[in-house]
Amino acid sequence: MGSVLRVRAIRIDEWGGPEVLRLVEDAPEPSPGPDEVLIRVARAGVNFADTHQTRNAYVAKSALPFVPGAEVAGTVAAAGHGFAAGERVVALTRSGGGYAEVAAVPAAYCVRVPDGVSDAAALALLLQGLTAWHVLVTAGRLAEGETVVVVSGAGGVGSLAVQLARGMGAGLILATASSEDKRALVRGLGADVALDTGSDGLGDALREAAPGGVDVALEMAGGRVFDACFEALAPLGRLVVYGISSREQNEVRTGRLLKHSRSLIGLWLHHLLPEARHVGPPLEDLFARLDRGQLRVVEGETYPLSDARRAHEDLAGRRTSGKLLLDPSL
Repeated sequence: MGSVLRVRAIRIDEWGGPEVLRLVEDAPEPSPGPDEVLIRVARAGVNFADTHQTRNAYVAKSALPFVPGAEVAGTVAAAGHGFAAGERVVALTRSGGGYAEVAAVPAAYCVRVPDGVSDAAALALLLQGLTAWHVLVTAGRLAEGETVVVVSGAGGVGSLAVQLARGMGAGLILATASSEDKRALVRGLGADVALDTGSDGLGDALREAAPGGVDVALEMAGGRVFDACFEALAPLGRLVVYGISSREQNEVRTGRLLKHSRSLIGLWLHHLLPEARHVGPPLEDLFARLDRGQLRVVEGETYPLSDARRAHEDLAGRRTSGKLLLDPSL
């Protein structure tokens, strides 16, 4: 019986904060299942949801020991499922495993990367790009000329959502960000108005900037930010919730929905992934917009795999912008 190949990976052996992310130099190389492709990882994407997974507080629960990481970019290790060895691909993992030198991913979630598209851009357009596309189109049903609010407009999803909203014909785009540098960034991406996410007067600022009300609000913070966005909705306005980064849950009475004909919509991308029509066509649209220069990825910092803890700390501390990556070779 041959020896098991070993790879570097980040492993969680107990639940907790960023401190539980531990670099393991001799983790067993994953064995691909019958529906999986083995990827040699060039870059692993870091997402806010990963910071919830260290505490096992994400929507989908995990079991220990656990290798986090929902998305990877790299090359196919061996031919199969229509992919040639050495092809550049970007892929979603089934349930973690991306923070490693090698990952086994479902073939159905594996997409070829067009020439000229960087690993960072491909990763941003995979998980965060698909999320931005679906919160605007599938859940938000954005129509031309409507007013949009994008919470955390300098983040991975938010920075893409601001640009997509502009490209899809939104009339007025409001974005929130936590610092003046980030507010300058979102204005450069196409936001008409940039507001301070941390302001106690966020609700008043939204209503002042959009006196006719907001048609579509994209919200992933929860707590008082959720309340501010909800109260700023116009009649028939839609509040799309795709995260709870503050971990502060909100409750809405049905009368508040009925009185102003408001809609509250939750969206978790994983519910859409099993259907190819929710992945392939939106990704093709995103790659085409990138190629036409209508979309640009805000590339954040690339951390060594050994610095995964610092990446999580920076992300949770709101010290980052754009797409964060891990380099498994470092």
